[in-house]
Amino acid sequence: MAPTSTNRLTRRALARLGVALAAPLALVAAAGRLFSLTAEARQPSTGIVLQPTPACADDDDPTPAQTEGPYFKSNTPERTSLLEPGLPGTRLVVTGQVLTRRCEPVPQAKLEFWQADANGQYDNVGFRLRGHQFTDAEGRYQLETVVPGLYPGRTRHIHVKVQAPNGPVLTTQLYFPDEPRNRTDGIFNPRLLLPVEAADDGQQAAFDFVLGG
Repeated sequence: MAPTSTNRLTRRALARLGVALAAPLALVAAAGRLFSLTAEARQPSTGIVLQPTPACADDDDPTPAQTEGPYFKSNTPERTSLLEPGLPGTRLVVTGQVLTRRCEPVPQAKLEFWQADANGQYDNVGFRLRGHQFTDAEGRYQLETVVPGLYPGRTRHIHVKVQAPNGPVLTTQLYFPDEPRNRTDGIFNPRLLLPVEAADDGQQAAFDFVLGG
């Protein structure tokens, strides 16, 4: 998960660090070769590299909930890509898992995404940049979209609802690093930062949702 502004390590980050320091060099080398082979597996639709499942610590902190905002719409199309012909903006791919607090993947969890376009406008008539999808057997999801523009009064963000089968709904938002408005946005939470990196055809990031219910 994303670090706080005071660089506090989460339990998941501490678990990753402890494993890395304790492992003998031979095991580290073997793991590196295994991860290299795993990273060659690609999604057939987008060609995005699938990263190895991250380390996880028991009783990890749930993903913080946030306000829904005024522009949520139900009955969105089921799709993993929100891109459409002629849609302006920088391509962004977000991948990750939906997990329980005990680090168990949640298959068939529903994720609903909605956001502003590159100009900071929401589509409140149709379903542009709106859609839902379900995690696979390993709790994994992949979203293909564009970097949202700045909506008046807010920092850059993407809205999300996450729900395990027959479970409560987590409503939250994802944020972008190095945004000047992060300092003035009234509900910005650094734990919800996307670790965005440059990609060949845009940007990419990984984020795991931890459900508390």
